[in-house]
Amino acid sequence: MSLVEQFERAFAPLAASIETGRIPGGVLGVVDAQGNRAVRAMGAAQLAPERRPMTEETWFDLASLTKVLFTTERILALAADGRIDLDAPLISVLPDFRQYNPDNWERRITFRQCLGHQTPFPAVFPLYTYGRDPDLLRTFLLQHEWKAGPSVYSDLNFLLLGLVLERIEGRTIRAFDPGPGFAWAADPAQSAATEDCTWRHRVLVGEVHDDNCSALEGAGHAGLFGTADAILDFAAARLGDSDANALIRTPLSARRTHGWERPYEGWSGGEHCSDSTIGHTGFTGTGLWIDFARGHAWTLLTNRVHPTRHFDSGIVVLRRAVGDLINSK
Repeated sequence: MSLVEQFERAFAPLAASIETGRIPGGVLGVVDAQGNRAVRAMGAAQLAPERRPMTEETWFDLASLTKVLFTTERILALAADGRIDLDAPLISVLPDFRQYNPDNWERRITFRQCLGHQTPFPAVFPLYTYGRDPDLLRTFLLQHEWKAGPSVYSDLNFLLLGLVLERIEGRTIRAFDPGPGFAWAADPAQSAATEDCTWRHRVLVGEVHDDNCSALEGAGHAGLFGTADAILDFAAARLGDSDANALIRTPLSARRTHGWERPYEGWSGGEHCSDSTIGHTGFTGTGLWIDFARGHAWTLLTNRVHPTRHFDSGIVVLRRAVGDLINSK
C-alpha cells in the first residue's frame, strides 16, 4: 500500500472525531524517507469567541513536543560537543541547585536521567501559582525541597534541562533560535486556539497554553509553536540521518529513549508500528511518531483543549487509531 493510500485510510478517524464534536479540528501529515508527504486539514482552528477554519498552514501550540523537538536536540548537541557529560549531575552546570543541602538526592540527578524521566520528581507542579516573576520562579525551582517518589514522566525534568540550556548559553529560552519553521509564539489569525484560560481570563491563541511556561516566560518543557510541514521537515531529516539518531533511538527503559517514548503496550503510536519507532505527544492535542524501520513518520495535530481541557476529547483512542491505520497492511 502506498503512502498516499495509508494516509487516506488514517484520516478517517480524525474526520470522525471532528464530525462528532469530540475535537474542533486537526491536521494529519505523513512523510517518508524520500521526502514524499501528504498533509490534510479539517474542522475549525477556533470556535470561540469567533469561528475560523483549520488549514494545512495552521500554527499549533506544540506543548510537550517542545521536549523532543527543541530541548532534547540541544542537550544532546551539547553532549556531542563535549560541553556536558550526560552521566554527570545537573550541578555540574547548576551548582546552586538545592545548594543549602549538599547531601540531598536532587544534587545527584543526571542529565541522562532527566532525558529518560528516571528521576523521583513529581509529574507536575503548579509553579505559576507562586507568582509571575520569572526570575523568582526559576529560583524557586532550584531551591524548593522536592518530595521524592516513584519515577514518572515529569515536566520538572525538562524544566531543569531548560535551565541548563539557559545557564550554558547565558540567555533565556525565548532568546534561542527555536529551529527552522518553529517559533515561541504565532500570529493569532494563523493559529489553532487552545483553552479559555481561567487564570489568564481569555481564549489563548498564538500564546503558550502551558501555565508554568507562561509564568516563566519560556521553558524547556513546553512553548514551541509550529505547523505540520515544519514537524514533517524535522522528521524527514531524522529519517535521513542515522548518525544523528543514535541516542534518540537508544532505550533507557522499557518505555523511553533519550527524550522520546518507544513502543509499549497501549502507547500512543498504536500496535502496528515497528520496534524502531519513537514518538511523543503534547497536552494540547499534538503528536509526532517516527518509524525508522518502515522509513516514515506521521504527525497528528489537534486543538482538543479548545475551549476547555475538562472534556473527554477521545484523543488517546484517536492517536492509536491513526497510528494503527498508518502502519497496518
